[in-house]
Amino acid sequence: MKKIVIVGAGPGGLAAAMLLANKGYKVEVYEKQPYIGGRTSEIRLGDYKFDMGPTFLNMLYIAEEIFELTGRRLQDYVELYDLDPMYELIFHDKKIKMTRNEKEMVRQINEVFVGNEGGYEKYIQQTQKKLERLAPVLQSPMNRFTDMLKPNVIKAVGELEIGKSLVDTLSQFFKDEELQLAFTFQSKYLGMSPWESPGAFSILSYIEHAYGVYHIKGGLNRLTQAMGKVAEEMGVTIHTNCGIKKLVTSGRQVTGVALENGDYVQADEVIVNGDFGHVMTKMVEPGILKKYTPEKLEKKQLSCSTFMLYFGVNKRFDQLSHHTIWFAKDYRKNVEEITKTKMISDDPSIYIQNAVVTDPAVAPAGKSTLYILVPVPNNTSGIDWERVKKPFRKMVLEMVAEKLGEPNLEEFIEEERMITPADWENDISVYKGATFNLGHQLTQMLAFRPRNKFEELDRCWLVGGGTHPGSGLPIILESARITVNSILAQDKKVLHPVKPLPKVNVHSKVKNMSKPIVQI
Repeated sequence: MKKIVIVGAGPGGLAAAMLLANKGYKVEVYEKQPYIGGRTSEIRLGDYKFDMGPTFLNMLYIAEEIFELTGRRLQDYVELYDLDPMYELIFHDKKIKMTRNEKEMVRQINEVFVGNEGGYEKYIQQTQKKLERLAPVLQSPMNRFTDMLKPNVIKAVGELEIGKSLVDTLSQFFKDEELQLAFTFQSKYLGMSPWESPGAFSILSYIEHAYGVYHIKGGLNRLTQAMGKVAEEMGVTIHTNCGIKKLVTSGRQVTGVALENGDYVQADEVIVNGDFGHVMTKMVEPGILKKYTPEKLEKKQLSCSTFMLYFGVNKRFDQLSHHTIWFAKDYRKNVEEITKTKMISDDPSIYIQNAVVTDPAVAPAGKSTLYILVPVPNNTSGIDWERVKKPFRKMVLEMVAEKLGEPNLEEFIEEERMITPADWENDISVYKGATFNLGHQLTQMLAFRPRNKFEELDRCWLVGGGTHPGSGLPIILESARITVNSILAQDKKVLHPVKPLPKVNVHSKVKNMSKPIVQI
């Protein structure tokens, strides 16, 4: 029985552990933190419960498939809420609640963005076809350049829309720039401006409109907790408070791992679920890597970082949706400040989660958890966050208080935590504080991204946002299936199957606890 060591108990590592154990491998997972889940873990402040990182669960079918492949049902481990509306977008002088109800979306667009009639229906129809062509590519290994010559990849090349930006693509459907941004804002988290991001990423917003956005009772951290439980049920050993100091190598071959406590653990294969840049710069002996040396990693395009505030407040804000995004007045300038000039904006965009309107269990009765995320430059900016974090917090809090119409918001705060880009890097081991990992430029996608079968080291594999197919919780789960199937293929075992895309509007039976659509 082959022994496989997994570095890190994030969602990618846990999914890989589940799938490998299902095929009879002996699996051990080593996690530096006292908790599992990586960035998909819980922050508990007194009686308030928060997700540390991801709060949107989309592409639910991928998580369901991972559980099904181990003979389990996701719904037996977590309670799912189907959010409708999915989220609210607020611009300087208008707002829209994004929903899967096509008639309601059309009504809102026709009323709020006059002159864009017919665009939504056209967008949905054409982007469904794009996703059908791109999905097989995002579910297949890209461990060598010849993988990009496979028929399904060649068939999908046109959908990458090389030479066309995401805004260019959306302008085919929507004339109003703010309406275009309503379907492109996700690109910022991939490390790119929507004015530079490949047009292929028009599928991101479509996926939400086609398949929904979900919440898990207690937070998305309950997903990784469930995955850990399944892995242990299947015989996987998960070691927490047990960090790995380095990968042990013999020439180019990884033979095991050296733990921070001084122990050595032998392994037949090692899967790296730690942040890619952090592992390559901190856990590999100098001189071994050629393609991903520290000097070359410095030149890679990275995603933005995030400034995080977690407030437990002694008040309800039921007028606030579960998910709300406030766009900067000058959004293009804000994006350029994040990705190009790399400076702190005095007019940032702000995301806020008010989970208690869906899930009262996350806060005591009559109180709320306010999760606030502000996209900011990663740590290549040189910003001294120790110096600026307090004034930036004050500015963000004042902006949120104004938007909520609650000038005394500070007085209601009972519990608080802040995570700056410096904290992401120093405390949570995120390279350069780039919360969403390597950027998704075409030069850093498919076989140009660090490969699942890591090209620099033998018997070493990657899962997570730093490898193919990319970042984002469901995509990370897919990376685990790709990696595990590559190991199975190497060992001449039967692969885990990949289902075709589910039919649109065919969803799991979940409890809908969200509020009804409110007319704008």
